[in-house]
Amino acid sequence: MEQEYLIVNKKILPDYFSKVLKARNLLETAQCRSVSEAVKQVGISRSTYYKYKDYIFAPSDKTGLKMTLALSLSNRKGVLSDVLNTVNQHHCNIITIHQDIPIHQSAYVTLTLDGLEMTTTVEELIGDLTDVEGVNSVNLVTMQKA
Repeated sequence: MEQEYLIVNKKILPDYFSKVLKARNLLETAQCRSVSEAVKQVGISRSTYYKYKDYIFAPSDKTGLKMTLALSLSNRKGVLSDVLNTVNQHHCNIITIHQDIPIHQSAYVTLTLDGLEMTTTVEELIGDLTDVEGVNSVNLVTMQKA
């Protein structure tokens, strides 16, 4: 079943749509313990909340830097773990990991990372990954900035 969506400026919508989002946020962040408490705080009825809660969403502002790296690793125990620890030290989120079977003592790994909270540059991350013992090469395959 195909669903249809519209992107609409909230200035033209009734204010209760925004209030439904506020109530849902109060519940999700545990600022309110019940729907009754949340809707009372934002000034809408329970029926309005339940009627629209599954159909109104705010766009995510959590977009950032996405990148895909291709690595060639020595086929030794602990190398991938050291790579992942280095990624963690740079405050990157790992979205996907793909590891091929080792060929000629080299394992090929593709990492897709979310660098929204990354504390350094992409170049520094690649440099630090290259310095990990057992990493033969690191290549930036693609990068998307939001």
